[in-house]
Amino acid sequence: MANVELTCTINKPHLPVLKTQQLVYVHIQAQATGEVTAVRNPLNLAMVLDRSGSMEGEKIANLRTAAKQVIDLLDKEDYVSITAFSDRVFKIAPSQEAADAGTLKALIDTIRDGGGTAMSSGMRQGLRELEKHLSPDRLNRMLLLTDGQTFGDEDECRALGVEMGSKGIVIQALGLGEDWNEELLDEVAEASGGTGDLIETADQITDHFQEVVQRMQAAVVQNAQLTLRLVNGVVPRQVWRVTPMIENLGYQPLSDRDVQVDLGEIGVDEGVALLVELLISPRPEGTFRIAQAEVNYDVPLLGLEDEKAKADVMIDFTRDPQEAKAYDAAIMNLVEKVTAFKLQTRALDAARMGDTEGASRQLRAAATRLLQVGEESLAEAALQEAQNLEDKGEMSSAGTKKLHYATRRLTRKPRTAQPADEDAVGAEPPEA
Repeated sequence: MANVELTCTINKPHLPVLKTQQLVYVHIQAQATGEVTAVRNPLNLAMVLDRSGSMEGEKIANLRTAAKQVIDLLDKEDYVSITAFSDRVFKIAPSQEAADAGTLKALIDTIRDGGGTAMSSGMRQGLRELEKHLSPDRLNRMLLLTDGQTFGDEDECRALGVEMGSKGIVIQALGLGEDWNEELLDEVAEASGGTGDLIETADQITDHFQEVVQRMQAAVVQNAQLTLRLVNGVVPRQVWRVTPMIENLGYQPLSDRDVQVDLGEIGVDEGVALLVELLISPRPEGTFRIAQAEVNYDVPLLGLEDEKAKADVMIDFTRDPQEAKAYDAAIMNLVEKVTAFKLQTRALDAARMGDTEGASRQLRAAATRLLQVGEESLAEAALQEAQNLEDKGEMSSAGTKKLHYATRRLTRKPRTAQPADEDAVGAEPPEA
């Protein structure tokens, strides 16, 4: 039985017969099936948590609650460590099996706010703990949260991201609020093969922590790679990941007609979906195969390597003008969301280069797209930042972060959060 099912759908079921090239969007969905859906990854997890003075009040209380709920998500055989950092490092819990949840939660309750921010020291301690049980038979992951600017150790943070990536440790980095360096956090995460994300308010910490850990557990299909074999007269333009988040993947040409895209992990719940832009040369009336998609993947938990799933990309050309008007509404909705993401990305790049006029124009165009897909709050944020550029010559920190991260999440399905535990009181933790 196949462990991954591959489906390919065109944005228009029928293309008109024309004498010119036409742009089509192909939605490619790779979904885990069969026995793969019944297993989840064993974890070697390090939580590295900011406990600096800016985390006081609701932030630190919600952080403790969120960390305790992570413990509830883990299996007894998973390994977990907890490190807190300010301008010092606090080893809250050394790496250990997650069997004694009560003790781990009690240790989490000792985390208190205070001090400055030196993120690299927390990362280094988290790496030490991960190395104690580093294994190819587990997913080795760091969950990193900060709410402030780290000072003087940015290069060390970047180097640690590279080091962890070389050891198979992936960092999922979360920035809380608006006073942190999103470029640094993204660089650190991406150097390890992970991603950065925004937590806008303290009451969202628990949901984000749960989502991150559940996605780790669900990523059972590993090392997935898509090969798209195109027929003559079909030219690739762009390849976008649209699930679980929007990302321009680019592609690696294998020949004049074959392209390859690294997909990485495929979650057992939502899979991976791509939106591929293709230019199609003129064709007569009829049905044609324009490409074949093939995904190669491993399922380490089941001892499977270099498994394959294939699907043909078929397209119909018609002379019937009524047939040619039909389109797939769901795929066109994805196209609009990807377009909004592209526009805000260009706007942020233009703003960094000092092109405030161009950035404002791109943001207003993005707002129009966002309204078309029902994202009123994001559209308002885009318009506000366009106004900020026109009035002040710069975007706000909060607005920049919101647009950068929220547009990437436009296609992500929310997860249902579990009820939170009450926060408890504890003592100051020992310094490592």
